[in-house]
Amino acid sequence: MDSGLMDLAELEIKAAEKAAARAGGQDRLSGHIVCDGLVRIFRTEGVEVVALQGLDLVVDRGELLAVVGASGSGKSTMLNILSGLDEPTAGVARVAGFDLLGLSAKRRLEYRRKIVGFVWQQTARNLLPYLSAQENVSLPMKLAGSVKRDRALELLDMVGLADKAGRRPDQMSGGEQQRCAVAVALANDPEVLFADEPTGELDEATADEVFGALRTVNAELGVTVVVVTHDMNVAGQVRRAVAIRDGKTASEVRRSARIAADGTEEHVTEEYAVLDRAGRLQLPAAFVEALSLRDRVRLNLEPDHVEVRPSASGEQDR
Repeated sequence: MDSGLMDLAELEIKAAEKAAARAGGQDRLSGHIVCDGLVRIFRTEGVEVVALQGLDLVVDRGELLAVVGASGSGKSTMLNILSGLDEPTAGVARVAGFDLLGLSAKRRLEYRRKIVGFVWQQTARNLLPYLSAQENVSLPMKLAGSVKRDRALELLDMVGLADKAGRRPDQMSGGEQQRCAVAVALANDPEVLFADEPTGELDEATADEVFGALRTVNAELGVTVVVVTHDMNVAGQVRRAVAIRDGKTASEVRRSARIAADGTEEHVTEEYAVLDRAGRLQLPAAFVEALSLRDRVRLNLEPDHVEVRPSASGEQDR
């Protein structure tokens, strides 16, 4: 089996066990995050912009999920809603039992303080420049009235920064700053960690270190981790990656292992189109371009599959 896949499988099992312990049993391991027909419409000067057009998504408790999409796809809007920074226009957005549609100001504050942690792309938004790494991690604990000196050091050790505890952000590299931001986001022991383009300003090797830190905290703490990124290659870092296009979930990439014909285990990456409850799906852009599909297509139902064919040129013009 591919060593990277083996590591992911082991971490996934460990994360599920930790998540089950946090939840109080295996029966609560599903639907930690649920989006159902999620809609977000922005209105400015009489103009409406539909950022989310009925997005559906379910994330299991303890899962490490990547959400990928190009700029303007709606992924950041979704993240802002799930993190409590924005409110949906319609649909269902539920995280750890909190219904985010119409949440009161008091409940929203409780949600943001106790349930979710957040890592921004820009390191300046994650860390206070005049505090050391340990002081940055300790600050959320102080604000919550639960200072635990050893806990801050434990979190820094978990992300590989035990030897950088006394350094300020300007004394750390970009990757070290982002790993420190992960520790800060976990200071109040949240159930869910959201990360918005956490590796967007880093080179590939440094980005791998940050992703490694996210995988570690996912496995060690059982925290559900959702990473939003524009990098489609991130699918190789997680067991499941969901792609968003035009405000809807368009496809999923899943990594797994299976037994080959010769009895050996092989690494498999499979991409699926996402079918919503109304029976709609988005065809990959490459498929549409390859067959010059537009306007209308022909559907043929076969015993075990559905054929999608371009309609005749004359039919498209009518």
